[in-house]
Amino acid sequence: MALLEEPAFTELRIWQRRMQQKPTLWGRLTRRAQARLNALLPEKVHAAITAAIKQMVRGVLFGSTHTTRRPEAAATLAEREAAVRNTLRYYRNTAAAEGAVTGAGGFLLGLADFPLLLGLKLKFLFDVASLYGHDVRDYTERLFLLHIFQLAFSSQHTRNQVYQRVAHWDTYRYTLPPDVQKFDWRTFQQEYRDYIDLAKMAQLVPVIGAAVGAVANYRLLEQLGDTAMNCYRLRWLHAANGAAPAPLVPAT
Repeated sequence: MALLEEPAFTELRIWQRRMQQKPTLWGRLTRRAQARLNALLPEKVHAAITAAIKQMVRGVLFGSTHTTRRPEAAATLAEREAAVRNTLRYYRNTAAAEGAVTGAGGFLLGLADFPLLLGLKLKFLFDVASLYGHDVRDYTERLFLLHIFQLAFSSQHTRNQVYQRVAHWDTYRYTLPPDVQKFDWRTFQQEYRDYIDLAKMAQLVPVIGAAVGAVANYRLLEQLGDTAMNCYRLRWLHAANGAAPAPLVPAT
């Protein structure tokens, strides 16, 4: 392992531990409360939200393949990650500016932030995949992006499950259904919506909406960037050594 790569893999091991932790008491209580609130919504509402998010995500997943750069064929991990950090800086600042504008515009513009931010996040993941050398024209690579998204914006319970798929992706990818319609869109949209509700709700409040929108979007992109880098570090190390590193300490 090159000396410049050691800090990256130290960060990876710490992240692995975090992804495999058991849900905290507060996390379990929050998940239970959100489940009860979701149960109060009519099934038609859930179906409508799921369909809307599925169409938004699919539009980005299949449209961005035409606008994403070609995979980087020859570069060190350090060079790739420097480019990823530059890309993250651009998307993070764009998301913050978008959150400030929609937050300052009141309730209706605040609602518009949801699809705009979702599109930015997914386009960012496409660029990251290419920088790490993966071809997003491959259907399984696009589904990998959705798994990164779930890891970043889900409860700890769901993270535990999704992490196992990501950690063994080179095997798991061959079990994926050939049709993207088979993806669990209901869980995807519900976990994402529940996760960002508290962070984004104050964006709809007059006066403070702009500041809240900017800060929330900045932090959400930062979190997505951290998750994406560690997911691709896992695959990089697996390709180099044939196995992913164990966490620094056993998960609890």
